[in-house]
Amino acid sequence: MTIMTTTPAPFTFHQGTQPLLISMPHAGTYVPPALVARFTEEARHVPDTDWHMERLYAFAKDLGASILVATHSRYVVDLNRPPDGASLYPGQSVTGLCPVDTFDDTPIYAQGDVPGDAEVAARRDAVWAPYHAQLRAELDRIRAQHGVAVLWDAHSIRSVLPRFFEGKLPDLNLGTADGASCDLALAQELLGIAQSAPGYTGVLNGRFKGGHITRHYGQPAQNIHAVQLEMTQCSYMQEALPFDYLPEVAAGVQPHLQRLLQAALVFARAHARG
Repeated sequence: MTIMTTTPAPFTFHQGTQPLLISMPHAGTYVPPALVARFTEEARHVPDTDWHMERLYAFAKDLGASILVATHSRYVVDLNRPPDGASLYPGQSVTGLCPVDTFDDTPIYAQGDVPGDAEVAARRDAVWAPYHAQLRAELDRIRAQHGVAVLWDAHSIRSVLPRFFEGKLPDLNLGTADGASCDLALAQELLGIAQSAPGYTGVLNGRFKGGHITRHYGQPAQNIHAVQLEMTQCSYMQEALPFDYLPEVAAGVQPHLQRLLQAALVFARAHARG
């Protein structure tokens, strides 16, 4: 395999000072040129990106959070899937470790030349593994320094996607792997903030319960608490091409995001070493 040799680093990383790590595994848009050549015209727009996450969460640096952001598109490799590609939602429609179709259930590969096992392994080694190594290392550093770590997995998705759910998705979808990935008190505090946000709807462990990152790294018994937030993109941006960020719209939801993260920090500080 040679398609990964000229790519940028798999992630960008900002190390903060507080016991909070924000992961953005689907914010990347980079696709190696040789792979772009195999894509359909639709796929070349990488429409299933979690667009503008860094901009939406720009305030988080001032909170002291560490921030880990993917550079590569989920069409290259999905950082929120287990390395063996096992389904996170058995019986429901999902996309895989190296997706072959879009959220609209259209092909990604124009000629049907989907990646085989060797290509999947190469992408996993080149992009997935380094991202997860950095995520693991930072969580361990935070826990060693503070005695506790909170992992916030930041996502967004189109509000209407018939392939994955009926009707319109709630705006703020919190996931804790049905309670397995974080302390119940933290989850309930976050849900209260989401549900009391005027003009927005919130739910806990609804259609989106957290992907591989939330489920794998959330270990409350080891003082690592993981939460996924899946937001509707209409809360801050255009949901169709050109997928523009809408500052005036985003300004409505950002104070609620800030309250959510501040609540996570209050929880972490309360559980930190004295």
